[in-house]
Amino acid sequence: MQYIENKTFDEIALGDSAELTRKLKTEDIELFAVMSGDVNPAHVDVDYAKSDMFHEVIAHGMWGGALISAVLGTELPGPGTIYLNQNFSFRRPVGLGDTVTVCVTVASKDNKTKRVVLNCLCTNQDGETVIKGQAEVIAPTEKVRRPRVVLPEVHLHERGARYADLIDAAHVLVPVRTAVVHPCDALSLRGALEAASQGLIVPILIAPKAKLESVAKEFGCDLGGAEIVDVPHSHAAAERAVELVRNGKVEALMKGKLHTDELMEPVVDSNTGLRTERRMSHIFALDVPHYPKPLFITDAAINIFPDLDTKRDIVQNAIDLAQALGVEQPKVAILSAVETVYPKIPSTLDAAALCKMWDRGQITGGVLDGPLAFDNAVSKSAAKAKGIVSEVAGDADILVVPDLEAGNMIAKQLIHLAGAEAAGIVLGARVPIILTSRADGVMSRLASSAMAQLFIHHARETVS
Repeated sequence: MQYIENKTFDEIALGDSAELTRKLKTEDIELFAVMSGDVNPAHVDVDYAKSDMFHEVIAHGMWGGALISAVLGTELPGPGTIYLNQNFSFRRPVGLGDTVTVCVTVASKDNKTKRVVLNCLCTNQDGETVIKGQAEVIAPTEKVRRPRVVLPEVHLHERGARYADLIDAAHVLVPVRTAVVHPCDALSLRGALEAASQGLIVPILIAPKAKLESVAKEFGCDLGGAEIVDVPHSHAAAERAVELVRNGKVEALMKGKLHTDELMEPVVDSNTGLRTERRMSHIFALDVPHYPKPLFITDAAINIFPDLDTKRDIVQNAIDLAQALGVEQPKVAILSAVETVYPKIPSTLDAAALCKMWDRGQITGGVLDGPLAFDNAVSKSAAKAKGIVSEVAGDADILVVPDLEAGNMIAKQLIHLAGAEAAGIVLGARVPIILTSRADGVMSRLASSAMAQLFIHHARETVS
């Protein structure tokens, strides 16, 4: 166990000094900005900082001041110190990667008041002065020795940041004509209209016109010049949307306020639906705090207990989507409860078979490994502890689950316990289907729309 121990007033001598050294990282700037609320673009906006007088992101000036406070409170004098006064002269900026050494030196003592004045100097890795000043404190008179508190790990995550990247990538593309099925609540209507305003889709709103206009009025949504297809109810809206696809009038479907089964019923109709030679499957695209990239989970919404042939299509659909979103060679983890083939667990046999299918070219475009337990798929340390040598383990882009129940549980746990943002899309039909939960917010709907747009344009380029 580590301890921190002070120097009492009587133990302090003129010329005593203490120091610490810290290298400035992006996390330091972000944490200081979160804690202080100081979002001056010179500290947090890379593009702005390039045009600023220092031409780079720099630390907040008081970041260095906080380091001085750390030395005074933990080293000299240490615990029990009362901070009274401080003056700073800021001489140079501290940029990312700079190493700052903070040194405090006792300059004077007052026996009557127990006050101590310390010279404070912060220098960078080149020996240049960054901050110079003096601190006045009341030194402790009693000895203190305490266990050093272990600080919690702090992970910063900007909600929706990876979705923002998707939306930015889609902005340069032509918006796709999208049938929005029964958007008769605030969330689905706002999501469709916002996707239109950002150039992701051209919405065709299919719903009872009077009800749609009532919702728009109630929640202050401007329908503008959006095309409206008047139908009597939600079931008719789903049927009409499928008809528009078959007639070549729209390139995508978007779910509004209706149940997934109601939307999918006309889609999967064997005679008038949108089936292809590929089995349809749903793909969650999750922005998970602490995971370094988007995480795709499939299938958690369409296929309940998929057989091996269906799983092959599920895998291929997910690979195709990931590639359309810019993942050149997606890493696919076939999940089970264990990482070895075990005949009593059928999902391990399917995982092994899928990997052999990939090996034989029956699945293309990615890298497969399985069976893998969830922890081995997303954690390099867990994979290493199990002795798993794999290009996929610990770095998966796509998680293929054994069945819908498992996939739904994993996705919902990440959303509700880990703070993940979720977008979703169905592939394998004639057109992509933007399939979000009725409770999903506008950002989720925008991200799902961007995925559909990127997929459609990528498919066009692939064909051409």
